[in-house]
Amino acid sequence: MNDLVLSLSKATKLYAGVPAIEGVDFDLRRGEIHALVGENGAGKSTLTKVMAGVVTLTSGAMTVDGADVTLKTPLEARNLGIAMVFQENSLVPTMTVAQNLFLGQEKFYNRLRGIYIAAQQFLQSLNFDVTPTATVGGLGAAKKQMVEIARAVLHKAKVIIFDEPTATLTPEEKKYFFDLVKDLKKRGVSIIFISHALEEALLLADRITVLRDGRHVVTDDASRFDRARIVQAMVGRDLSNTLYGARKAQVRPSGKRVLTVQNLKMAPMVKNTSLSVFAGQITGVFGLVGAGRTETFKIVAGVMKRDFFHGGEVILGDKPVRYRVPAPAVQAGIAYVTEDRKVEGFFETASIARNIYLGLLAKFPKGRTWLSRREITATGKSWIERLKVRAIGDEAKVVELSGGNQQKVVIAKSLVQDPELIIFDEPTRGVDVGAIVEIHELINSLADKGKAVVVISSYLPEIMALSDRILVCRQGKVVEEFSALEATEEAIMYAAIH
Repeated sequence: MNDLVLSLSKATKLYAGVPAIEGVDFDLRRGEIHALVGENGAGKSTLTKVMAGVVTLTSGAMTVDGADVTLKTPLEARNLGIAMVFQENSLVPTMTVAQNLFLGQEKFYNRLRGIYIAAQQFLQSLNFDVTPTATVGGLGAAKKQMVEIARAVLHKAKVIIFDEPTATLTPEEKKYFFDLVKDLKKRGVSIIFISHALEEALLLADRITVLRDGRHVVTDDASRFDRARIVQAMVGRDLSNTLYGARKAQVRPSGKRVLTVQNLKMAPMVKNTSLSVFAGQITGVFGLVGAGRTETFKIVAGVMKRDFFHGGEVILGDKPVRYRVPAPAVQAGIAYVTEDRKVEGFFETASIARNIYLGLLAKFPKGRTWLSRREITATGKSWIERLKVRAIGDEAKVVELSGGNQQKVVIAKSLVQDPELIIFDEPTRGVDVGAIVEIHELINSLADKGKAVVVISSYLPEIMALSDRILVCRQGKVVEEFSALEATEEAIMYAAIH
């Protein structure tokens, strides 16, 4: 038993009488990497927040190093050597890296110069290439994560919990993160990580635990799992044929041209790109990070501005348009479903219904500003049912939902506007396999109804499964177009790199 650093027995947490987790048994061995997987709403975040002292159990027991504990605050967990690196990082953006590292230990380091020297030495010992004097708000996702990890190691954490650690990282940053985790393991630190990328769990973990509907399904050595077994355990059904199915046997014919982009420029990300989008089709847009995919369509949707001189043309239908803000684009029938739902997608403390209704209000020119409670409730209810949003009640706040259900709210907020052109930017990032199937069905149904649909994704199987035609971006412009009938993953990737 002394090999166990942490264990939970019959762990149950109720919210308004509804279990988020129920009777879950879980244990963590010393110096192991333990992956926690399951659909959105399966209880993964609740379970890890219990271990990190963020959430208190309704019933059940928790032991750390063989001693029973009841954690009421994250500070209590940290004092026992348990740290959590959240999906939305918990750093203070206006402070420097060094100040964030030593936050809470100021009495030992009350001179800034002392903090910076100590931080520099400590970061170098971890091989972290982060400047201690840099302000955290100006760092990228990977560097912020390094600071979070450094803070956990500095506080002598023996257990580090990662919630979706790779969701916002580039492939190079992911490789660096994997190396970091393996290095922590060598130091004897136990790692728990939540991930929707099943390949990462299979590659990195020593053991994998699967949760479904708040209950424990299976725990086993990673070597005894493959993708099919994990998916089966997660959803209780075989999704291998429906998730990223066989190559398309037929594609939808193109309808009328809805969008034309000619010689679009926005230095330094978009360089002279041209493309067309047609009604009744799904146009997939693929490219590596920095290829200018998102920026191109943010210009179309009025979220970003193209260059004022020689910026090119955006033609909606047969009318040239230049949107400087999103509101007129929304009124013209363009919906942009953002890739960053946490920052740009919703009002997290408002209810699901109110978020969806605010999307509808955006459609009215110069705004109806009054809100009808009856209309809010009716609109919210119909979209919650249509998109199968799983929540404790219609009045649940969006922040209380799992990632996949939050994504459905973001989509509903756009679709309630009944747009003609819908742009989905990374529609299934950080979303579980069950919700992926539902979102894919929804995207297909929109094209079947004659809408013009754009799907921007950096995951090739998703592009291949959804698209009727595929545009490949490289270095700020569209460089290749394929019909889904003739495209291969090798040809698409070759176009994206060479």
